Amino acid sequence: MSLLDLFSRRAKAQPPQETKEDEDALDIYSGMRVEVTTDSGQLLFVAKLLGLHGDKAELHLYSESEIGEDTEPLHAKIRGYSDHERKAVCMEGVITPGPQHIWQVEELTVVRTGNDRAFFRLDTNLDATATMFSGLSMGEKPCKLLNISVGGASVSSECRYHEGDKFLLKVRLLEDRPESAMFAQIVRVIEKEGTPIEYGCQFLELTEADQEQITQNIFAAQRQKRGRS
Repeated sequence: MSLLDLFSRRAKAQPPQETKEDEDALDIYSGMRVEVTTDSGQLLFVAKLLGLHGDKAELHLYSESEIGEDTEPLHAKIRGYSDHERKAVCMEGVITPGPQHIWQVEELTVVRTGNDRAFFRLDTNLDATATMFSGLSMGEKPCKLLNISVGGASVSSECRYHEGDKFLLKVRLLEDRPESAMFAQIVRVIEKEGTPIEYGCQFLELTEADQEQITQNIFAAQRQKRGRS
């Protein structure tokens, strides 16, 4: 066997090295739900990322936009959630309004990925109920909705629940809209002396229509809250 043959075999045995660009490409995909904000953190709209091609893509809006279609191209932060990697993906890009609630995004780049919260959370202080269907806390109990996102919520309650418990959360986000009901599971328990127990919850079994409805309600509630301030 020649020295050249030996070198060729060893080279073939080594797996290909992924570049940084390859890793970034794995984190973004067409169909990803994203939230678009200004550089200062103001939520502009919620959309689905489609037509991904290089550093260009389309943003198909789920919600109404906070800015009009006559807006000049705008640098924005784009935050999504990778179902493949199960983590948040933070991006940046230049967005331009288009017809039929479709915006164009260019210069799209991944800033970072991580296990932090994937979605914008609206702070609230609303009366709600948590209904357990088994266990010592079975039945409907009052609670407070502290914040909510498309993916989950935080609630406080005088009742004792445990990590992994599942319940039906009911709340009216807006007075003029129907009550929302979400099946949720407790993923965090936070206890502070002298205050009700706080529970971090993840929504389960949401359909695309459920997610869109929650998104619209959160967006409308944010606009109403900002109008009061």
